[in-house]
Parts: sequence; structure tokens; C-alpha cells
Amino acid sequence: MKDHDDHLAVIWASGDPDVAEKVCLMYTHNAHLQHWFQEVRLIVWGPSAKLLTENESLQKQIRDMLNNGLTVEACATCASMYGITDQLRQLGIDVRPMGVPLTSYLKDGWKVLTF
Repeated sequence: MKDHDDHLAVIWASGDPDVAEKVCLMYTHNAHLQHWFQEVRLIVWGPSAKLLTENESLQKQIRDMLNNGLTVEACATCASMYGITDQLRQLGIDVRPMGVPLTSYLKDGWKVLTF
């Protein structure tokens, strides 16, 4: 088992735009930019994925995060259920099944923060 206790996976599951803009994305982006962790990843899961495809301001924030080198992943099953897989991929998000990667993050000692 690898020791990744200085790695952060942020699970963004909330469909609330205030949670996204004023807490989740702001903290995640700053954690990456300020090097608060060796590695930071954002996982778009469930209702947040749908919200993201409907909100241009949040899309801009995600593009900025990606342009700054932050890894953004999204759950393929959730995206498929909402019919938004292509929209998420067009934003530059890695859409894939997330059960196994998240389990690996947890077993490898990543810190996990959920919004």
C-alpha cells in the first residue's frame, strides 16, 4: 500500500450552487494552487454533475481549475443517468467509473473531503 496522506480527493456531490461556488470549488482550487497537499483531485459525483452542465459560472471555474493543472474526474454512471457524459467531456473532465478509483484513494491513505 502506498502512503498518500498528503493527497486530497474532494468529492463534489451537492446540487446546491452556493455550496459549489462558495465552498467546494473555492477550497479545492486554492488547495491545489497553494500546494496545501501534494496532490488534489476533484471528483464530480451525482447532482453536482447535472448542476455543472447547467451553470456557466461553475463551468468557467472548472475550466480555470483544469487550466491550472488540477485533475477533475466525474462518475461515468452518474453522468450516464443524467445523459450528460458528452457535456462533461467537452469541459475537459475525465468521465469514468469512479467506484474503483475512489476505493483506491481511500485504501492508499488519501484524505477525502465531501461537499
